Amino acid sequence: MEPFGVVGIVLGCFTSMVLGGLLFAAYKLGILYQLFHKTDTKSSKHGGDIVAEVLHAHGVKYIFTLVGGHISPILVACEKVGIRIVDTRHEATAVFAADAVARLSGTVGVAAVTAGPGLTNTVTAVKNAQMAESPLLLIGGAAGTLLQGRGALQDIDQMSLFKPLCKFCTSIRTVREIVPTVRKALAIAQSGTPGPVFIEFPIDTLYPFHLVSKEFVVKNPPKGLMGKIVSWYLHNHLMNLFAGAWEPKDVSPLPLHIPQATDDQIQKCLELVSRAKKPVIVLGSQATLPPTPVDNIRKALEDLGIPCFLGGMSRGLLGKDSPIHIRQNRRDALKEADVVVLAGTVCDFRLSYGRTLSRRSKIIAVNRDKTQLLKNSDMFWKPTIAIQGDAGSFLVRLSEGLKGHRCPEEWPQSLKAGDATKEATNRAKAEEKTEYHLNPLKALHCVDELMAEDSIIVADGGDFVGSAAYIMKPRGPLCWLDPGAFGTLGVGGGFALGAKLCRPESEVWIVYGDGSLGYSIAEIDTFTRHKTPVIALVGNDACWSQISREQVPMLGSNVACGLAYTGRFIMFIFMLAQRVLWTC
Repeated sequence: MEPFGVVGIVLGCFTSMVLGGLLFAAYKLGILYQLFHKTDTKSSKHGGDIVAEVLHAHGVKYIFTLVGGHISPILVACEKVGIRIVDTRHEATAVFAADAVARLSGTVGVAAVTAGPGLTNTVTAVKNAQMAESPLLLIGGAAGTLLQGRGALQDIDQMSLFKPLCKFCTSIRTVREIVPTVRKALAIAQSGTPGPVFIEFPIDTLYPFHLVSKEFVVKNPPKGLMGKIVSWYLHNHLMNLFAGAWEPKDVSPLPLHIPQATDDQIQKCLELVSRAKKPVIVLGSQATLPPTPVDNIRKALEDLGIPCFLGGMSRGLLGKDSPIHIRQNRRDALKEADVVVLAGTVCDFRLSYGRTLSRRSKIIAVNRDKTQLLKNSDMFWKPTIAIQGDAGSFLVRLSEGLKGHRCPEEWPQSLKAGDATKEATNRAKAEEKTEYHLNPLKALHCVDELMAEDSIIVADGGDFVGSAAYIMKPRGPLCWLDPGAFGTLGVGGGFALGAKLCRPESEVWIVYGDGSLGYSIAEIDTFTRHKTPVIALVGNDACWSQISREQVPMLGSNVACGLAYTGRFIMFIFMLAQRVLWTC
């Protein structure tokens, strides 16, 4: 009887395996789901309606796009619920504009582009958002779910392109996945270290059932059993695509996770700062991130009275002429400081990889991202206290813990005196006569004096913008936009568009180099069509001067650095800009 017992066991195992395989196949094909969730074949609703509903529930006000048939349902549905659709002349501009909205509004910026080349055109802008830590949702169209990898129009492996650039990447496979996926993506974009997320929408997940079903009809199906199998598979795929699509779902925002300093870490920092004679705070863009309002951070810094160096989005945080805002001689101040607080600042090339910090200084580093928090600490510097947490809330808690304590006034006064000396030297250079053209420093000083108090400055360039960075003074918090650590040229048009939409009452100034102007010059048409007047200041020196300045003495040639004084062209551009102002 034993052989029969073994056979029984084998048959039992085989039967279990077959049943398990069938159940798994039924699950993957959506057959089990369809048993409990029906497909409404009569509904005229489509996936774009669901996307619009979720975005509206999350407070999204703008979607930036360059239109394509893959994403049309999303754009049409969003317009119906009151989300403004802003179409640009290049997909990179759409992403740059969404980036600016994210920085200025504290919400997620949203861009939607079509499949294939529409998405590949955004790669640089998405990488810039990643390095600038901007919460951004990129929506991309794609070939239908059954046609991917089969040579459909504009069908490429889009996921492989964006996985290295985004915190979260996914492709929608059924309409019912849209709500939970978009909610999750928006939460991930804002949690921890903010950054871009990407959702791919195959075209058949966005259009209504009656249109999609036409594409699943096989005109000349194979005969016999194979034909029946193909027809069944296509029908099942279609029904599963829309099964449970319109069932009510929660579209409200998911909770965010923002890392915070512990009470013990705060206490150690209080002890260090309270004993400091020459403390310095170096702020980066991360210090301006939600949830702490920038006005609260500004008050905290003013209460502390510690001299501050501001970089990136934190420029303007202390207003135009704060007694604790130091603009010049940062390297010397950091070498002399006994305590340095790096609030969202990274020891990359901007701080000479940490070499500008003195080994005698006590260093408190605060950053949401662990990698950025400790960057180059194995080589040139060591943090005394390293905190993986939000820089803005850290500064507020530090100020509250040191209530009544202020930095010795002679320290910021001495640094401010150094500022005055350096700025007097720069002012003297601005008064020097030039042989042919305007003195660029003089021009920048003049613009700085006439700018309105609510102006937003967008920096897009190299040499000319480098001068503007130490001459032009942002009037308040979140009034300065530059690309960030990636140093991308071409952000000007998109950043200015997003800024003007966020703050329509404010003047928006783009400071262009004549090289960088070429990247977004077509967006003057966008400004006109969408009635978003901006002012462009172009430093036209007929050269890629930031490169030429080193290339010529090092290599003895100016090859590829020379441009032209295209006066008539620039005049034409300014005439267009004036038209924008007049029509708006």
